[in-house]
Amino acid sequence: MGARVIKVEPPGHGDDTRTFGPYVDGQSLYYSFINHGKESVVLDLKNDHDKSIFINMLKQADVLAENFRPGTMEKLGFSWETLQEINPRLIYASSSGFGHTGPLKDAPAYDTIIQAMSGIMMETGYPDAPPVRVGTSLADLCGGVYLFSGIVSALYGREKSQRGAHVDIAMFDATLSFLEHGLMAYIATGKSPQRLGNRHPYMAPFDVFNTQDKPITICCGNDKLFSALCQALELTELVNDPRFSSNILRVQNQAILKQYIERTLKTQAAEVWLARIHEVGVPVAPLLSVAEAIKLPTNSGEKYVD
Repeated sequence: MGARVIKVEPPGHGDDTRTFGPYVDGQSLYYSFINHGKESVVLDLKNDHDKSIFINMLKQADVLAENFRPGTMEKLGFSWETLQEINPRLIYASSSGFGHTGPLKDAPAYDTIIQAMSGIMMETGYPDAPPVRVGTSLADLCGGVYLFSGIVSALYGREKSQRGAHVDIAMFDATLSFLEHGLMAYIATGKSPQRLGNRHPYMAPFDVFNTQDKPITICCGNDKLFSALCQALELTELVNDPRFSSNILRVQNQAILKQYIERTLKTQAAEVWLARIHEVGVPVAPLLSVAEAIKLPTNSGEKYVD
């Protein structure tokens, strides 16, 4: 976005992520990835000299972003009121596990803690297996998206008010909002969503299917797409089958529907089916590794990583 970002790190080993692997030439790739393009300065905010340097930085800053536990900034002498005195136009952005107010505000949190408490792990995985953490740090990312949105909104508001603002983001709230239909379903029915594996709770066929050699994912969100899929698979008799004649019925009978589809898919290799299903306009895709995904050309023809 063009901002100059200066990361303040404590003396000693610096930011904790510097100790996270993997390492190349003694440097943490984890740290390098999430801090690419940022400048860095080491300051001990409990030291008067370093604190004065930090105050001078604040006087020139547009935004201060931090993810300490609530109360830490106050203990260091930088309450919101103090920050306003230092720089009345400062946007102060806080990200914590549960926000700066409420009964859980003092609880420590990492991504997996929030995934566990937000309900997302309880609906991730297969019905006959334990809950599973989402593969990426989803709660961290959800909190980051909301923090970014809050900062941009506060900067826009400052153009009119000429005053700063405190943006307080809770990772828990942010992640809970990403539950999407699971949250909606509970509010409407009082029932928590169950683990379904790769299936979709309200659309079918919408799943991962085995072929002769590799799995593929097929997504049919309406009758037209289902009819086209049946055409590609030469299973047109399923279109008018009373068990599958509407999306609601297909969801109710998706276990048997998957058997019909996989029985056909297993007769040929994934490459054959990907081409044939794509040709009729049905969303279909291979399951790619990270190594394969980063080499996939984008719409512009460029690669994500060269």
